[in-house]
Amino acid sequence: MDAVSQRVLDYLTEVEEAAEDVLTTKQQIVDLDTKRNRNREALNALKDEMSDSEKVKVCFGNMFIKLPKLKTREMIQKDQEQLDKEINDLRKGLKAKVNRLNEMQGKPALRGYNLSPLSSDEMKSINSLLNR
Repeated sequence: MDAVSQRVLDYLTEVEEAAEDVLTTKQQIVDLDTKRNRNREALNALKDEMSDSEKVKVCFGNMFIKLPKLKTREMIQKDQEQLDKEINDLRKGLKAKVNRLNEMQGKPALRGYNLSPLSSDEMKSINSLLNR
């Protein structure tokens, strides 16, 4: 193979790897979000069910364990916090990966893609200014 063909092949390989990385990250976000929704459903079921002193059956892998309802709720809430953190980290990284892929393909950077929502404090400040 001559040098030009090798460079084209290397370029296409790099672009394909970057695209695969973007798709893998998107799929990870979908999988974690599915797990987060299941946890949310479990928390709602725990809220509606019996008193806090009773025990509930929790599935770990392929076995069920009876745990106090309060401890189970705490475990699920900690898992929710961890999932939220992981999803946010993946989303932040996804923006950089998409920009890198676009740059490799010679496309312009996406406009407005790096925007982030206002925090609750910023919203309160804006609302207070508007209500004057």
